[in-house]
Amino acid sequence: MAGDGGSGQDAFLDALRAALPDDALLIHEEDLHPYECDGLSVLKALPLAVALPHNREQVQAVLKVCEQFGIGVVPRGAGTGLSGGARPNAGAIVLSLARLKQMLAVDTRNRTAQVQPGMRNLAISEAVRPLGLYYAPDPSSQIACTIGGNVAENSGGVHCLKYGLTVHNVLALEVLDASGELLHIGSQAPDSPGYDLLALMMGSEGLLGVVTECTLRLLPIPENTLVILAAFPSVGAAADAVSAIIAAGIIPAGLEMMDQLAIAAAEDFVHAGYPRDAAAILLCELDGSEAELQVRLHAVENLLEQHGAGSIRIARDAETRLLLWKGRKAAFPAVGRLAPDYYCMDGTIPRKRLAEVLEQIAAWSAEYGLQVANVFHAGDGNLHPLILYDANIESQLQAAEAFGQGILELCVAVGGSITGEHGVGVEKLDSMCAQFTPAELAQLHRIKAAFDPEGRLNPGKAVPSLHRCAELGAMHVHHGQLPFPELERF
Repeated sequence: MAGDGGSGQDAFLDALRAALPDDALLIHEEDLHPYECDGLSVLKALPLAVALPHNREQVQAVLKVCEQFGIGVVPRGAGTGLSGGARPNAGAIVLSLARLKQMLAVDTRNRTAQVQPGMRNLAISEAVRPLGLYYAPDPSSQIACTIGGNVAENSGGVHCLKYGLTVHNVLALEVLDASGELLHIGSQAPDSPGYDLLALMMGSEGLLGVVTECTLRLLPIPENTLVILAAFPSVGAAADAVSAIIAAGIIPAGLEMMDQLAIAAAEDFVHAGYPRDAAAILLCELDGSEAELQVRLHAVENLLEQHGAGSIRIARDAETRLLLWKGRKAAFPAVGRLAPDYYCMDGTIPRKRLAEVLEQIAAWSAEYGLQVANVFHAGDGNLHPLILYDANIESQLQAAEAFGQGILELCVAVGGSITGEHGVGVEKLDSMCAQFTPAELAQLHRIKAAFDPEGRLNPGKAVPSLHRCAELGAMHVHHGQLPFPELERF
């Protein structure tokens, strides 16, 4: 068992055993290892225990026991996160919501679905497809990631340009606070009275509460859909085409970009029919009525040609469209075949700065001697550079981390953010110091304290302490004094 086995720890585990069925608590070291990290596997730790409740009442019981003994709680969905948000903390437990995976109700008149947090993203659309409906946000990990994790990270996906992120597609949440008290946030109505606490919960990375139920907005399956594959002789030309499409007032359902290294990796893995000789490709999905599609298709083709597209391919049938998107969605695992390890970054920038940022990333790639595959949501400026390295070579790991830090700081410098949909977790704590002022970070700590006064929910994640930022030299602090010292325990 993890930990030192003190009498207080024994009493805590005894209380957990009393609160949960026999199959809902893991305490032996060999059982804890599968939970030692999330998708950011370079950061690992063993939890004190792993709770696997079957229902909301058992989740409440776990939270109440943890409150009684002052034990930290790390909520976890499918563990597909890429920023260490579900990495265990020593002396804390992992609270897995994976067994709460039912669709509770579907309201076809209001086009909503009530689901438990452990339901997989893709399973939601699969369940309501016979009703002519679907759930729009579709992260690349949608075959495995859970809706609770999507709420925690405010996930997007290839269709977020037109249909929005998780925050735009969740109407209400049922949440348990750190003490196990049940909160109902939002409603099925278009708006709710009072402060917008629903938006506050989105992307809060498990720091404010544990989601036990979500009410989701469903959309009708589009009447017609087509995907345009355009090949470009340079990354800059493809980036400029993206800006031109949006500037023309055309909002595609999806607008994705991949560079040559990512193209080759995906093509070897999926055989989607991507042109290997292209420096970059754009995948542009249009949907709507047949008349709308014809007008938009003509306009997009003209813009692509004006910006140097060497070849343009149009996929109208479902099989070909899905294959083209499969290549994009499989890009991350495909790139994993090119090197022993890769570091997946996540930052956002204004679309008009795409070309220059990608040029700088290419220059740094040569400087560090590390290849980079670029796969990203071009339409909304959400970058996902994949830095290839070998973790067995210590200098390469350090170089990859420095390279990644530089990319995030560049995103901030051009008017963007250090994260688009992967969250901060533990990976980007230092980058938070570069993006936010002391007063802004202090306000984030106050919000955390309002929901979780003892700081037991996902401790040490997402928001750095003010001392940490001061030590990094990112804050101008005089005589060793920090503003708001009462917040430092968070």
